[in-house]
Amino acid sequence: MIFKIAKVTDWRDAVAKGHYSGSLDDVRDGFIHLSSKSQLRGTLEKHFRGAPDLVLIAFQEGQLGPELRWETSRGGDLFPHLYGNLPTTKAIWERALTLDADGIPFIEDEWLEC
Repeated sequence: MIFKIAKVTDWRDAVAKGHYSGSLDDVRDGFIHLSSKSQLRGTLEKHFRGAPDLVLIAFQEGQLGPELRWETSRGGDLFPHLYGNLPTTKAIWERALTLDADGIPFIEDEWLEC
């Protein structure tokens, strides 16, 4: 599985349209930033600390087609980047995120099990 973190309102708008075009950062960079299971906590700590009203959305990597590319990013790791719109119908599930005591969005371990 791979994951997208989005603002709840942005994701709801995307579901109504049938696709997610990306956050402001995604649009600026020319692709939709995604994270693997092993990268997810680091992404939440680095980019989403203190951010309220977020949703975590899971996707099967193989369902996103050739527009999904693994490219070098933070710390030399390969991160999934989607060059195109993210079809909301491909989402496996979504979970609302709450902030822990340090202001980091909290995820349950069982969410990440296949």
